[in-house]
Amino acid sequence: MLNKKMAMPLAWGLTVAILGGLATDLGPWYQALKEPFWKPPDAAFGPIWSIIFILSGMAWVAVKHLASNAAFLRRLTFLFWLNAFLNLLWSILYFRFQRPDWSLYEAVLLWLSVLAIFLTIRKVSTKYSLYILPYLIWVSIAIVLNWDTVRLNGPFG
Repeated sequence: MLNKKMAMPLAWGLTVAILGGLATDLGPWYQALKEPFWKPPDAAFGPIWSIIFILSGMAWVAVKHLASNAAFLRRLTFLFWLNAFLNLLWSILYFRFQRPDWSLYEAVLLWLSVLAIFLTIRKVSTKYSLYILPYLIWVSIAIVLNWDTVRLNGPFG
């Protein structure tokens, strides 16, 4: 049976993964982009994101079990759903609108949302905040990759 404290993190992870996947189009436009030599293979992105979402969900569930302050839990829930929105928006800007330049600016907001989650969780548990570090590192790498894509292919629009 699904624990009530697990429902929201599970919904968050599934929502971000499914909608992000639907927004991602690796069609001709994407295939024509010049890529930096260091870009990971496309096949690596799914497993990497899956691990990130699993670790983030685990941190969220653990902190929900540790924290009893309702205002704190509402803030944490808001931050995770804001992060989901920003994650999805990045995919839409990059793949659907074919605007890596716009997604680069938006990626900074995404990074800040991950940092806010990390810092919020750290108030309750240093251990579980470390579960968010791969997400922060990956979005940092994604920003540099996004920057290189813009540099190699711009201007867009």
